Amino acid sequence: MSQAYGSLGSRGIIRNLRNKSATAQAWGGSRTGIDVPIRFSAAKWRQGYVRKLAVSDFLILLSIGALGMANVPFQLTATQFFIVAAMLIWALFLILGRTRATQQIGVGASEYKRVVDSTALVAGLMAFVAVLFDLDGVRELILIGFPAGMVLLVLERWVWRRWLWKQAAFGYALSQVVVVGQEHDIEYVVRQLRRKAGPAYKIAGLLIDGPQDNVLGIDVVPTFSGLENLEAAVRSVEADSVIVAGPLRGGGNALKDLSWRLEETKTNVIVVSSLTNVAGPRISMRPVEGLPLMHVEMPSFTGGHHVIKRILDVVLSGIALLGLAPVFLSIALAIKFSSEGPVLFSQQRVGRHGKSFRIYKFRSMVVDAEQQLGRLREQNEGSGPLFKLKADPRVTRVGAWLRKYSLDELPQIYNVLRGDMSLVGPRPPLPCEVECYEGYTERRLFINPGLTGLWQINGRSDLDWEESVRLDLYYVENWSLTGDLMIMWRTLKVMLRPAGAY
Repeated sequence: MSQAYGSLGSRGIIRNLRNKSATAQAWGGSRTGIDVPIRFSAAKWRQGYVRKLAVSDFLILLSIGALGMANVPFQLTATQFFIVAAMLIWALFLILGRTRATQQIGVGASEYKRVVDSTALVAGLMAFVAVLFDLDGVRELILIGFPAGMVLLVLERWVWRRWLWKQAAFGYALSQVVVVGQEHDIEYVVRQLRRKAGPAYKIAGLLIDGPQDNVLGIDVVPTFSGLENLEAAVRSVEADSVIVAGPLRGGGNALKDLSWRLEETKTNVIVVSSLTNVAGPRISMRPVEGLPLMHVEMPSFTGGHHVIKRILDVVLSGIALLGLAPVFLSIALAIKFSSEGPVLFSQQRVGRHGKSFRIYKFRSMVVDAEQQLGRLREQNEGSGPLFKLKADPRVTRVGAWLRKYSLDELPQIYNVLRGDMSLVGPRPPLPCEVECYEGYTERRLFINPGLTGLWQINGRSDLDWEESVRLDLYYVENWSLTGDLMIMWRTLKVMLRPAGAY
């Protein structure tokens, strides 16, 4: 597994952890250079954060209810009762929808999706009640109040998440974990937690399922060996969760024994699925007595949700082409007056099912860039079949600025409108890349390539080939409309704070 996900070894990963940890046993480094304690009660801190969410949710609902009451006469009426009941039911649905469940908050799109789904259910229910009882004066609440409240709730969660990520820099997290497993599994899980988990999980210790050999670096974070030391490891680092990074040497019985032993310590058990490329919505549990079965839905590459995705592409790309017309004109003039050659650059790319199409970009290089490529091959800094050069001499002065902020890719909106591409999808590959595909890499071509995607918000050119392929394959099989909206939002942030764009 370690070979499949990159060459960074166990020592390298834990050495990087040291950069964020001033003292392994009791102190955590911060971006400010101040040493702060990481040994706090994660459970109490987590409960405090959930209370903050609950209070801010309540204040938003109270504001929406107060605005609804402002248009109603000050007397006890059915309309007033309806508004109060709507706010209470809304608050109840936010609880029943588990919008503040600690497994959902802080990371990923699930938290936002649950807020939107809960609000939509309440709005639909109250609209039905209003029509059923023929209530007057509630139209504004249903048509304006609920949508406005939903936007405010999502924005509020985003603001709190930003605060949460800042707290993570000081060693605070929603859960302190001990990662248990064999060395190569621990290596991969630690890497992914460092990259993606942010404030969700703080790595407090490691427990190697096997003999002690110090491979993972005891001097960096507390490291233990042997499952017989499980309880001691959890108590030593005050962890509230244990992440089982992969199959244990003792098989299923070892995992069952581990979970039973942790009951006394009130420690949560989190098991990393071996289905690393399958997202939660495709996984469901169907228990048969004594045999819990995990059902994995087949990925769908056609159907109604793809039609909705295409409609969204057409609407948003059409609006973008009209709204960005002045920007297009300004960029075109800058290119025209700064260097010789056409404003646009076109190139053959491979789309869905291997169908070729011509992609359009603003020209960011000199006219004879393709002819100069041969002599630059030896300086290639890219991985796999990709050619990348951070200080590429073929890039013009204006082109460097366009590439930094991804503005050179704006003409691809036209490709989206035509149907060659989608707003969100895998990176559009060159024909030479497709020729080098091995194994299941060609699954990237099962859906339209995207103007943006997971590759763009996770480092772009800084990604190695294996990670780029992994992200694309993950998107192809697990994409959702909510996820697409999240990627678009994160793309805007990446454009303002570029990373890996050259």
